[in-house]
Amino acid sequence: MSWSLRVIALAGLILIWAQPAHPHQMLLPVNTSQTVTLDPPQQVQTNDPRVCVHTRLIDEVQEYKIQETLRLVRKMGASTIVDLFPWAYVERNEGSYDWSRTDLIVKHAENQGLRVIARLGLVPLWAQQSADESIVTTLNYLPEERFGDFADYVGAFAERYRGRVDHLIIWNEPNLNFEWGGRPPDPDAYTRLLALAYEAAHAANPDVIVLGGALAPTLAAPGGAQGGWNDLDFLREMYEAGAGAYFDGLAVHNYPFEAPPNTPPDPEELNFRRIELWRAIMVEYGDAQKPVYITETGWNDHPRFVYGVSPRQRINYTLEAYDFTQEAYPWLETICLWQFRLPAPTNSYPDYFTLVSTEFQVKPIYTAIQRYASGWEETE
Repeated sequence: MSWSLRVIALAGLILIWAQPAHPHQMLLPVNTSQTVTLDPPQQVQTNDPRVCVHTRLIDEVQEYKIQETLRLVRKMGASTIVDLFPWAYVERNEGSYDWSRTDLIVKHAENQGLRVIARLGLVPLWAQQSADESIVTTLNYLPEERFGDFADYVGAFAERYRGRVDHLIIWNEPNLNFEWGGRPPDPDAYTRLLALAYEAAHAANPDVIVLGGALAPTLAAPGGAQGGWNDLDFLREMYEAGAGAYFDGLAVHNYPFEAPPNTPPDPEELNFRRIELWRAIMVEYGDAQKPVYITETGWNDHPRFVYGVSPRQRINYTLEAYDFTQEAYPWLETICLWQFRLPAPTNSYPDYFTLVSTEFQVKPIYTAIQRYASGWEETE
């Protein structure tokens, strides 16, 4: 199997593991029978405000675990979280919004002094319906005639959380077939979706920061025949379609696999410094003034993972990435590690991306990042 196809296969596994419970069959209510008292309002103490983690709180069913997860995020020195706020959970019935779950997450993040970047996506059943009844739809399938419905959700979200959640990611990895509803990726269609969402978000909250892209790193040939579309080519096609007018910052997924963070960028390689190639495209199209947000990145230290590294390498590479980018990338707003903690263990590779176990046991990498964010020197 070619390198590009292996990457697509790996990305597919990560995406499957990352999907929340099916919102129409398995969504469990948050257990609020145990009284949870908010902490006094907290503030994050950190020497590097770019430290960020991707949490998985939307499927957490016990409120105290949401609170404890976010406490640990703050204590580690991360100032920002990314989390998924699925349209499919909030508007399960057309025109009827249930904000109870999202309110809970935002409330506890706010209490811990954390900035929230909301990833918006996942399609309710009623919006998956296509005029072509032969199409088998998925949780990521949105027919173009429903783009306006998604934009309505984006606008409603932006209005409800104005001043509390002011960073919105529009869709997730649209350059992968899986994330584009099992279809070949379409940069023109994604640009049209992005434009509608951008306009709705800014109409509801003029101060909102809409993040476009969230592209997956892949070397797959354009067109989707290999399960995806090369991220560099996809970004260029977005710009050619006019996407530059419809995002305030670029979100990127920057998985370096087993490569050290200082590996030089190369269009034919996937590594941490691939971000420089995305940035060059932004500059080429006149977007040098816009920031970049790494909303997913990290090394995996599973001992039998083909793209894994050792636990010591994982710590060293992560700290080196934070350290060298402080001066090298002044346009970089966040480095968000995938993923802080899982609501339940997978007993497989995804568990080795986490910084804290399901049972709230912190891992050595958590302690190392905490020391870094506190200004302490990490030693061998």
